[in-house]
Amino acid sequence: MLASAAIIEAVADTVQRLGIALFVVDPVAASQHGDALLRPDALTALRDRILPLATVVTPNLGEVRLLTGIEVRDLSGMRDAARALCELGPQWVLVKGGHLRGGDAIDVLYDGTSFTELTSPRFDTQNTHGSGDTLAAAICAALARGLPVEEAARFGKRFIAGAIEHAFPLGAGLGPVGHFWRVLDLP
Repeated sequence: MLASAAIIEAVADTVQRLGIALFVVDPVAASQHGDALLRPDALTALRDRILPLATVVTPNLGEVRLLTGIEVRDLSGMRDAARALCELGPQWVLVKGGHLRGGDAIDVLYDGTSFTELTSPRFDTQNTHGSGDTLAAAICAALARGLPVEEAARFGKRFIAGAIEHAFPLGAGLGPVGHFWRVLDLP
């Protein structure tokens, strides 16, 4: 989480100075419950300085609301939010729909022209802490391996679905996703 406008400015300046070509941004501006985590000046810096540099931005629905003012309630709203976020400058937008109720967990990927829905089953677990960060990291890793953005997003979606499916309780409240699910001796 980039907690202040000064930190966000420093990161943006560094990304530009180094010419970082592949830059995945998980905004970390709202909690799983939709509560704001950033002050208004930091949110403005995130919107104006970081998002235009992003190859892919991966907001949850609370972050979508903070960045665009759009209150997403369904798949159509996710598409509207993706369009609005794309206008802020990132090359690709992945609106995460895990917080919507009902059926499968659907994310919407948008490149400024077309939409791709990424779907996975919804698992009955409270152990989802870190799911957005993990998804963004998996996409970043796939891009670093040379996958195109859409394929990297599909890889990330499969990875986080497995991490949620194989999550485990740890402590009180929301436990973490199971990052090492691919190396466990699973049946």
